[in-house]
Amino acid sequence: MVSTTAFATVGATPTTTTTATTQPTTTQPTTTQPGDYDSTYYRTAIGKSGAELKTALNQIIRTNTKLTYDQVWNALKATDEDPNNPANVILLYTGRSQSKTGNGGDPDDWNREHVWAKSHGDFGTATGPGTDIHHLRPTDVSVNATRGNKDFDLGGSPVAEAPGNFTDADSWEPRDAVKGDVARMIFYMDVRYEGGDGYVDLELNDSVNNGASPYHGRRSVLLRWNAQDPPDAFEKRRNQVIYDSYQRNRNPFIDHPEWAPAIWN
Repeated sequence: MVSTTAFATVGATPTTTTTATTQPTTTQPTTTQPGDYDSTYYRTAIGKSGAELKTALNQIIRTNTKLTYDQVWNALKATDEDPNNPANVILLYTGRSQSKTGNGGDPDDWNREHVWAKSHGDFGTATGPGTDIHHLRPTDVSVNATRGNKDFDLGGSPVAEAPGNFTDADSWEPRDAVKGDVARMIFYMDVRYEGGDGYVDLELNDSVNNGASPYHGRRSVLLRWNAQDPPDAFEKRRNQVIYDSYQRNRNPFIDHPEWAPAIWN
């Protein structure tokens, strides 16, 4: 994945939950450093572990602005912008830099990939988990279709259109450069959607073939990917853009990857 320079803190903790009715205004993110939000945004989570940490993080990140599915198109053009070509976005599984205007439904266009497959919990594209850009990424249309709603695991046959990715009947293995990104998006969805605010309760498990159940796996592999592929500058910048300009919440596992094994040990 193409990287950019690191980005630094802005500050305030979001306190309200709203539903966006117009496209949020994009602002330029500033640089964040590890721990920048520990005394503010994450202050109630610091020092916790296990179920206590998961509950604290849910209470922090659930106060997010909601987007419509149409608004996601423009949001992804900002969150996944190619740092070397601002007219393009970087596609998740292929790593290809593609024109922002090349979105649509043709095989080589890009579209909106639900990393937590939307059929896993049957939440579709309704506002909430279906439009949460912390797990929505620009992806080649036909590669998105090949991935489908498969769980994440190791192995399978190479994906000809997306070198470095592998797939079989029930699982998908992304390329090495985004393995950790995928893991941290799945961790976020589990923690954000606990069923207490009218949305489905999503849960990690250590299985594949989860179908329409609100589960996603494979947990042990995702934890390994989180350790193997730590957050890079592109992923950190993306987190900051979402916080500053769109949802006003953060993916805590990008700021603190060590919180994943602290919850799912």
